[in-house]
Amino acid sequence: MRLYRFAFTAAIVLLATPSVAEPAGTVMAVANNSKPQEPDTDIFALMTGRCSTLKIAGRAFACKTVGFFHNEEGRTNFTVAVDDPADNSHVISFSGENGRRNEDNLYDLPIDRMLLSSKERPKADGLPVPSAEAATGTCRQVGNFALLQVSSISCSATDRNGKTYELQFESDGSPMIMRRVRQYSLAAKKPRARQSEQIECRYRAAVARVLPRDQTDYILQCLAQLGEKSPASAHP
Repeated sequence: MRLYRFAFTAAIVLLATPSVAEPAGTVMAVANNSKPQEPDTDIFALMTGRCSTLKIAGRAFACKTVGFFHNEEGRTNFTVAVDDPADNSHVISFSGENGRRNEDNLYDLPIDRMLLSSKERPKADGLPVPSAEAATGTCRQVGNFALLQVSSISCSATDRNGKTYELQFESDGSPMIMRRVRQYSLAAKKPRARQSEQIECRYRAAVARVLPRDQTDYILQCLAQLGEKSPASAHP
């Protein structure tokens, strides 16, 4: 679930704390302490707009943001943060492999599973662990990644239990936020370790819902705490 977990975390960081997001087009370095169990995410993008249709098992919802997440072995997720007043952890992903760009402005992805998260799911490190349901379906994205412009995303899938999922998303015209992600060990050079600590502290601030006026102090205190715990800090 590394791809989905990264998707969920990245969405929280970039949507909840836009003032500390990295500039578009830069490489984001992410710490990786343990041996990966699944391929790491190498590209992700966030698109803002509105969902004219979002149905989960026949129930209609709203949404304003869709994320595109791609890993090193070609699996892609279209992740939707569901606007659900009763559940602020409600997130779904249409997931598949072997996506094809048949034209410059057209990308098709066959769907083979749905990833479902809610406040009722077990948590790991404070984040819900999604359930994975085998499914069949397709997603189609209209737009040009090179120009950071996507006009629409449509998805339709049915899981093994017969539940249906539908998405029709239209962009608000804003350029998408795109990042390339580089994984590395904490034994790497100090600048990379420091950058990892900054990302971790921004994430903690987002999860803690720290107010914008208090974010700087919170992040500085967090960095100080991580610096005290880091073995590298004992070796200038």
